[in-house]
Amino acid sequence: MKIPKTRVRNLRTWSPGNNPCELIGSLENNNKLSLIDLASNDYLGLSKHPKLIEAAQQAMLSEGLGAGASRFVTGSRPIHKKLEETLSQWLNFEKVFLFPSGFQANIAAINLLASRHTPVLADKLIHYSLLMGIKSIGAKVKRFAHNDIANLEQLIKQSIKEKPNEPPLVITESLFSMEGTCPNIKEIASLCQQSNSKLLVDEAHALGVMGYQGRGMSYGLSEAVTMISGTFGKAFGSGGAFLATNNKNGEKLLQTSGAFRYTTALAPPLAAAALEALKLIQANPNWGKQIQEKSKDWRTQLLKEGWNIPYGNGPIIPLILGSDEESLNKQIHLEANGLLTIAIRPPTVPEGTSRLRIVISKNLPENTLERFMCNLGQQR
Repeated sequence: MKIPKTRVRNLRTWSPGNNPCELIGSLENNNKLSLIDLASNDYLGLSKHPKLIEAAQQAMLSEGLGAGASRFVTGSRPIHKKLEETLSQWLNFEKVFLFPSGFQANIAAINLLASRHTPVLADKLIHYSLLMGIKSIGAKVKRFAHNDIANLEQLIKQSIKEKPNEPPLVITESLFSMEGTCPNIKEIASLCQQSNSKLLVDEAHALGVMGYQGRGMSYGLSEAVTMISGTFGKAFGSGGAFLATNNKNGEKLLQTSGAFRYTTALAPPLAAAALEALKLIQANPNWGKQIQEKSKDWRTQLLKEGWNIPYGNGPIIPLILGSDEESLNKQIHLEANGLLTIAIRPPTVPEGTSRLRIVISKNLPENTLERFMCNLGQQR
């Protein structure tokens, strides 16, 4: 019988001064091999932060483990309102609404901003949840080339010509989860404002890490960005999600959004932990910059070793290997040497672009980059 190994994240598995290429242990002989996590979206390492755990415990004791009902019945708690108001001020949007998951928030956003008659223009690589939101309203979607503003502008002009009374909805992400790339949100927002197009930006992977003081790539653009979605399950180290928008859309969401009205409210302990995470991010505005600098070091070294990686400065670095087999073999090899990476394969990514998705987080042990490069090898 094969005993499953235990995965322990971000633990130091060698002493300073030891050879970073030294093999930690064999998977066959060590079923408690400690692994350095290079896969999680816990960018700031807050999921195990004592202050988040304490905040969640206190909320659980005072408010209960679950909310017990929707926000319109008995599910609302003071912590929900406090988190929404604090996020609203931090992000400079008039209204914020909490959701149990990012998937649900994205579907709610598209159902609010579009109908089956709306021209929907989406980046070719948007998240599956956004595609399901488009599908749920029965709208026809046109995909523009990844981060290609000229292509987007062409589609906007075409859509306005075809449907002059139906403003398009443009959808993009601020940090693409499988590419590690960022569009020029400022240019896209300006283009949408000039053409009277609506703009939905998924900030799930950027919040806490990218933009001014970690406030996301849409910060300062609330007049041109119609709505943003964000999650607490990544840099915030908690769970749940939110939508941020203006008062007009906020009122419409309250009155018409089934995804908000007919779901059990976000669990109070998760809301309390998310609020505590926000306080820590506000108190440490340079955390995002530190991760970006660390990511720059990794990218520089990978390029030096011949790896062709998409341009970016965020915490996500894809190493595109092509075949499923090669990606899985590389994952197994790195894991045998104490480095946890995950092979991402179709249908999550297009055929022929299987990859390792490397995530740079705040709490990586020293010498992780050196150890990783020693065991990765050069790109074929």
